[in-house]
Amino acid sequence: MGNTLSCYLPNASIASLTEGGFLVLLLVLLKEVKVNMASNSQAPKVAYFSMEIALEASIPTYSGGLGVLAGDTLRSAADLGVPVAAVTLLYRKGYFRQRLNEAGDQAEEPVFWEPEKVLEPTKSVIALTIEKRSVRVRAWRYQIQGISGHVVPVYLLDTKLPENSPWDQTLTDSLYGGDLQYRLCQEIILGMGGTEILRSLGHSDIERYHMNEGHSAFLVLSLLERQLGKGDLRSATEQDMEAVKRQCIFTTHTPVPAGHDRFPRDLVGRVLGEERAGVLEVSKCCPDQVLNVTYLALRFSDYINGVAMKHGFVSRGMFPRYPIHAITNGVHAVTWTSQPFRDLYDQGIPGWRKDNLYLRYAVGIPLLQIQRAHAQAKRTLIEEVRKSTGVALDEAVMTIGFARRAAAYKRADLLFSDPERVRLLTRQVGPLQVIYAGKAHPRDEAGKALIRRVYEAAQLLKDSLRIVYVEDYDMRWGALITSGVDLWLNTPKKPYEASGTSGMKAALNGVPSLSVLDGWWIEGHVEGATGWAIGSDVDGADSQEAASMYDKLELIIMPMFYGNPSS
Repeated sequence: MGNTLSCYLPNASIASLTEGGFLVLLLVLLKEVKVNMASNSQAPKVAYFSMEIALEASIPTYSGGLGVLAGDTLRSAADLGVPVAAVTLLYRKGYFRQRLNEAGDQAEEPVFWEPEKVLEPTKSVIALTIEKRSVRVRAWRYQIQGISGHVVPVYLLDTKLPENSPWDQTLTDSLYGGDLQYRLCQEIILGMGGTEILRSLGHSDIERYHMNEGHSAFLVLSLLERQLGKGDLRSATEQDMEAVKRQCIFTTHTPVPAGHDRFPRDLVGRVLGEERAGVLEVSKCCPDQVLNVTYLALRFSDYINGVAMKHGFVSRGMFPRYPIHAITNGVHAVTWTSQPFRDLYDQGIPGWRKDNLYLRYAVGIPLLQIQRAHAQAKRTLIEEVRKSTGVALDEAVMTIGFARRAAAYKRADLLFSDPERVRLLTRQVGPLQVIYAGKAHPRDEAGKALIRRVYEAAQLLKDSLRIVYVEDYDMRWGALITSGVDLWLNTPKKPYEASGTSGMKAALNGVPSLSVLDGWWIEGHVEGATGWAIGSDVDGADSQEAASMYDKLELIIMPMFYGNPSS
């Protein structure tokens, strides 16, 4: 059956994860919305806009955490019966397919898929004026069905229509691709096109618009036009803007200033037209002749939240003029629980699928059953790694997982910052193997260099431990790795982890975390129960946090795994 940390730490690490955070967020979405959730009416009252939404692993409309979080929110809404409809873009070429050579150099390829095979076409086509051209936009529909049958429709906007110019047809091709002009056009299509598509589809009862990050902020211009009766937006009064504000909710996700999209004012005027762009001066959303879409969303939102308590604090420091609350992210439990643990919960905790709060009764599951379920999940992961990479890992060896977007602040190479210490660990305590995965944005050279450093470490330490990097990370690999490893490692540079949810997915499968105290882990961490902290709650140098990580591995975690927890 093999060793497992979950035989020591099943209770808190499993029972602490619920959809509670989503429930709070969804109740906020329904603020002032007069709707009886127990009624049979499925007419959406809430519109949820996100640049990316992870619907299925095979539908490449997401890049990472933001999209996965959006998908989990909508799956939770379907389970809870919330009357919501969602809008995103189609992305005919996806984000990208990642290819890695023997040195860890990343190459990108388009992801070609066939929307007509998995999505339902709608008959609605609307026209947007972009750069004085009429750009046609249509929508495809994907339906998320909740546990009790409630359906949340997701509309994916598409400009590949013969009436459009060849360049306009590409505007819904690539997620986070192109230059500033391309991105600005995409965000106008998402926000303004999305609101018009909803109206054309008959969703006339929308009362609240939720902007999941600032990419969809241009929806407020459509709402303002509706408020004014299509008048010149430069004539908008404070009362008009307040009327729009009462309809909007905004969730900000990044504590990094560079993560907030900015567009030169002259570009915005050229693409939007001055009658629309002029409202940016009226609403004071364009200081220094640069539009930060986060400011546009903040200015026109009645409720604003960050995605963890610490992130709320950091965001209030970044945007001190705005009342920013904090609702900590969650995960959709059924999506991220491996089959062995689903079977275990179905047997021992009836009702957990409908109400995740029942997972608190995981404390009553016998440890031997937890151990067996984890061993099955680990075996599945190791077999999938072998099929994909040809690398044969050992079920009896302690396995660490690190899978997330390859960005410099994530510090994927912190584990190898002292190679001699790593060699000492494996010689004196026991063997280690590490599974990595994650994509770097095509223009993120620092992220690509990080992947190469992991490959270099694998070569340098090949006599001491086995390291495998799984290419083309997606939802499927996310579920496999978070459920199948023995320890989840998270090493972001504070305070850049807004929330993070991968450790929550691990916990649902009885896998504890070793993590820097940032994002949600500040709230979820109970030392020795849900996992362990790297360093303290104050900022520390890389060398200090690496030393803390090595100490926890050497003195506590690895001895526990290999059967000597009192050492």
